[in-house]
Amino acid sequence: MATPALPFSPTVGIARLPRYPRSSHAGDEASEALGRLADAMGWSNARGPFGAVVPEGARVVIKPNLVLHQNEGPGGLECLVTHASLIRAAAEAALRTGASEVVVGDAPIQGCDFDVLVENTGLRAWAREQAALDSRFAGVHDFRRTTCVLVHGVRVPVENVRPADRFTLFDLGRESLLEPISEADRFRVAWYDHRLMAKTHHAGVHQYLIANEVIDADVIINLPKLKTHKKAGVTCALKNLIGINGNKEYLPHHRRGGSARGGDNYQGDGVVKRALEYVTDRQNLTASYAAGMGWHLLFAVLARTSRYQGDRIGMDGSWSGNDTIWRTCLDLNRILLYGRRDGTMGDEVQRRVVHVADAVVAGQGDGPLAPDPLDVGILLGGDNAAAVDWVGAQLLGYDPNRIALVRSAFQPFRWPIAKVAASGISVVGDLGSGTPATVLEPLRQPVIHPKGWRDASASPVPATSDQPAPAAAGAVR
Repeated sequence: MATPALPFSPTVGIARLPRYPRSSHAGDEASEALGRLADAMGWSNARGPFGAVVPEGARVVIKPNLVLHQNEGPGGLECLVTHASLIRAAAEAALRTGASEVVVGDAPIQGCDFDVLVENTGLRAWAREQAALDSRFAGVHDFRRTTCVLVHGVRVPVENVRPADRFTLFDLGRESLLEPISEADRFRVAWYDHRLMAKTHHAGVHQYLIANEVIDADVIINLPKLKTHKKAGVTCALKNLIGINGNKEYLPHHRRGGSARGGDNYQGDGVVKRALEYVTDRQNLTASYAAGMGWHLLFAVLARTSRYQGDRIGMDGSWSGNDTIWRTCLDLNRILLYGRRDGTMGDEVQRRVVHVADAVVAGQGDGPLAPDPLDVGILLGGDNAAAVDWVGAQLLGYDPNRIALVRSAFQPFRWPIAKVAASGISVVGDLGSGTPATVLEPLRQPVIHPKGWRDASASPVPATSDQPAPAAAGAVR
């Protein structure tokens, strides 16, 4: 297998796709737009849009964003998950090459009903037909090792959805970007026993559990949905890599405590917020249904009290001062690029990764789980995740320099994600060529940001009693 091309190109491509068909089986609009994008990026040849990307005999993973089976707000699926017609177009384009295997897979949040999602999006029927047509297509896979179900409002874990031998354990140790903030037992992820995370992430140890399909792949085609994100500011190519990890207790999202006490769960400090943290931990620790319900009810009372006191942002690191989640995301991007099949990290890039972001109907507002639709009408693509996200953040009305996830991806840490400065990014494709600021101008429109991220806007919204503006995100330490 040829050495993968280095993923450091500062070029980002754009293809217009004003709307998606009602059915993933209807029309060729997504395929045509993907073809134009691939031509602009130099990915295509006689074997189709990915002909120059996928070597003969390569194993290919298509990595969409399949985060949840239903929008937690009124926005619908189109602004929540990668559209099925784009997934279909990418997979069928990969099968036009000499690939030996093509897999579609993601690890949604633990509460996602994967069967309902693939049924309602039409992916199940399409995958069945595609597998019958071409034996190289291995279907749509759920990469989660654990899930959970709701029982009378209490989340009950379901273990071993996938056996452990279908994952590869990586430990970045002191090279993890989380190492500088690894205080004892402070890492948290919503709805999980923090004692489990304390085993996978502490000073000198930073472990991730990656689906074998991903590590075994020679080519990854990353298909994120462009959305605002309450914890990271934006979710696009970089954030989408959360879905290659099988267990959520390997994924620190924030740290216990408010910013006044060295944490980043919420801004400042407060008795009610500290009580909410304590109750949340107790609820996640209990194995008793009765106790779980008790803690759940107490949490609801405290949450109403906090809101009565003027809080509109909440907890779980849902603000621009979150100094944890970007580090987790960038660690996973480094593993994707440099991770070897034996769980070690190479000095050279191990696999080719290309990114095609679904910004046809992007997500705004309370993303990633309750977004409202934002009609942008494009596909956004590139060889480098940091460059794609720099442009994506601007499409969402952000100043990328105010988004720690995007800004920090350009830093020169070991196993780098980008080796170019953001100032060198250029845009090509259906809207013409030039700098992002020039080419994106016709697409600019008002965007609703999560309340905790309104200070990261390219034109920050002044704070009001109903919309407090938090402090800026922490710098790298």
